[in-house]
Amino acid sequence: MMNLIAQNSTASAIFILSLVIASGLYLGRFKVKGVSLGTTWILFVGIALSHFGLRIPPQILSLFKDFGLILFVFAIGLQVGPGFFRSFRKDGLPMNLMAIALVFLAVVTTYIIHLVSGERLDILTGVMSAAVTNTPGLGAAQQMIADATMADGGTVEQASQASSALASAYAVAYPLGVLGAIFLIIALRAIFRVDLKRERDSSATEESGESSAYRLACVVENPAIFGKTLHDVIGESNNEHLVVSRVMRGGKVSPADLDTPLNEGDKLLIVTDIQHKDMVKILFGNEIQVDMKEWQQSGCKLVSKRLSITQSSITGKSLRKLNIRQRYGVTVTRILRSSVDLQADADLILQVGDSIQVVGSEDGINQLAQLVGNKPESLHRPNLVPIFFGIAIGVVVGMIPLRFPSMPQPLKLGIAGGPLIIAILLGCFGPKLRITTYTALSANLMIREIGISLFMAAVGLGAGENFVSCLMNGGFAWIGYGAIITLVPMTIVALIARIFLKMNFFKICGLLSGGTTDPALLSFSEQMFESGRIAVNYATVYPLTMFLRVVAAQILIMLIL
Repeated sequence: MMNLIAQNSTASAIFILSLVIASGLYLGRFKVKGVSLGTTWILFVGIALSHFGLRIPPQILSLFKDFGLILFVFAIGLQVGPGFFRSFRKDGLPMNLMAIALVFLAVVTTYIIHLVSGERLDILTGVMSAAVTNTPGLGAAQQMIADATMADGGTVEQASQASSALASAYAVAYPLGVLGAIFLIIALRAIFRVDLKRERDSSATEESGESSAYRLACVVENPAIFGKTLHDVIGESNNEHLVVSRVMRGGKVSPADLDTPLNEGDKLLIVTDIQHKDMVKILFGNEIQVDMKEWQQSGCKLVSKRLSITQSSITGKSLRKLNIRQRYGVTVTRILRSSVDLQADADLILQVGDSIQVVGSEDGINQLAQLVGNKPESLHRPNLVPIFFGIAIGVVVGMIPLRFPSMPQPLKLGIAGGPLIIAILLGCFGPKLRITTYTALSANLMIREIGISLFMAAVGLGAGENFVSCLMNGGFAWIGYGAIITLVPMTIVALIARIFLKMNFFKICGLLSGGTTDPALLSFSEQMFESGRIAVNYATVYPLTMFLRVVAAQILIMLIL
């Protein structure tokens, strides 16, 4: 084993990295009062082993670090891409504006500390990345300062030393960045005198789901529609706010036929959303209690099934274009995407991985199943082609220089920002371009965890050699600077969100967790306050915040250059 470590070969590098990652992940299982540093233990294990002489050649270390970072941010981009632009609608807009303010205040606070204390701005960039627990921001800053060192004629070793200083500052300030945010959430609950039950009720009302599917039954009582067909009332492909799935007349249930005239007293089973529930009752008549046994009476030929879209040719097509009702006599009532039930909007773009809830005859449903694939086992096979093509394009985009006045060097999105943007665009627009970007959640998590583990291990091993000396020569001050950068922006934004925007406490928790890209804070908030809605708000601001954190770290480095 000692000979293997001493070889400085690829085999020894893989051995050391694997040892660091396995040890760090094992330590991450332990919690103190429900709080764990998780994968951050990999960073500390790497620092410790590197301090005692277990190191990897800089060139090999740089390769693992960069590739790990790319895998991590690309997996995040693919996951959040489908909802990225949708997150700006309605409540998403003020929340994202608050997230922008959070990033801006962190940058301003960091620069003020630089002016007051005289601390190097590159060191404070590492401290800022730790204060908001943003590892990709650290990676982007390290990449930029390493590129600048090489451009000025420096060696790989010099570039590695320049970037390791940021990693040391990051490692020193990180623990308080996690703990400080958690303590602030606890303090905010006391300051705002939060009644969790009332907040849950308020949150449930606000987030009942504008596009979430809602089922109800109505009796046809509107004289204006007597004798008219569903086609006349709601259009050929159904109104965008409702889907009529079944009709009950004289105790007999049949699929909703667009050409069947509506009679007084007919009962309709409808799927809509909460926002348009009252509009549906005005159009047809009073709502009645839904008893699914009544709608699924014995002898009825109607079948309700959930089909998985696994045929790649379906990606990019809308329900309107597939014309399912006319071709198969089947009604699509709901669509399940990423564990969220959506109303079957005729213009909704389908993609591989969606599940559609359908009602109709068994023969029609079987024919539709052949069209969409309905082979859920095939979804477990990863679709790697768009991932690696996307990474390649992302690296190219990240290297494109963006020139701004008064800046000595052009700004680059780098290997963190470029792949992140391409992944978000692929996740959002891929289905419309008939590019299958579906990745099973487990596969996405595997890619992400492997990427962040490689990155953390490489950063720790690169920083360990000078870590102790950095800590003794000003490192304790970095902890204080990190606490200021963590607490000041979060406190200001939380007060504005609560006092002026009247945000629900769970929204504030999600905003602060996503705005600091802090999964540990998210986990703590969900466990402490027992609300899964915090994660929804976290996801609303996370994509934009992740991008801005990466760019903000590079801007601070640009001020040095």
